[in-house]
Amino acid sequence: MRELNLLDLGLREYKEVWRLQDKLVKERIAGEAKDTLILVEHFPVITLGKQAKKEEILVPPERLSKKGITVFLVDRGGKVTFHGPGQLVAYPILNLTLIKRDVHWYIRNLERVIIKSLARLEVKGECKGGYTGVWIGEDKIASIGVGVKKWVTYHGLALNVSTNLSYFSLINSCGLDKRITSITEILSSPMEMDRVKTALVDSFCEVFERIPKRQRIAFSG
Repeated sequence: MRELNLLDLGLREYKEVWRLQDKLVKERIAGEAKDTLILVEHFPVITLGKQAKKEEILVPPERLSKKGITVFLVDRGGKVTFHGPGQLVAYPILNLTLIKRDVHWYIRNLERVIIKSLARLEVKGECKGGYTGVWIGEDKIASIGVGVKKWVTYHGLALNVSTNLSYFSLINSCGLDKRITSITEILSSPMEMDRVKTALVDSFCEVFERIPKRQRIAFSG
């Protein structure tokens, strides 16, 4: 089993973590870094993937500004999504050449990671035919949007833990017009983020056959 560098960044601005991803992807392509899993919560931000339409943001820019929400166009698959405190975001930087050169296989395995993580927390998640992500009945609890450059992955998944779900009323999340839920809402009780991180790391390492190694980095943004 190969080692996986694990970076837990806490609460960070989207832009600085995007810069870190870009740096790590370049290093991974050059063979100067190992596979890495970034864990982070973001300050409120809306991101628009390659298939997103601006009208999927349902409120004017000035309202977003008043709420302190930034907007980014990003080079991942998928449409519009929201990130904010209480949502666990995971960005795997993996060299698929050394695993399997199949993006669909990779996405399905990210769904497996989420479902296994939820099971460890006594929540039953499932895939929904024709849709990417993980669901609790008809409600979506986790989104996936990935990028791949020279078979190195970036971007990743977002799992709602204790997210303020009212933010999702500002967008047509993932272009689906579906209700969004969270672990806290499903369980009707608080859930510690550290417990969710542990569940996700354990599940990720199980699915992708990795041994986690925590790493400290100089993070200048």
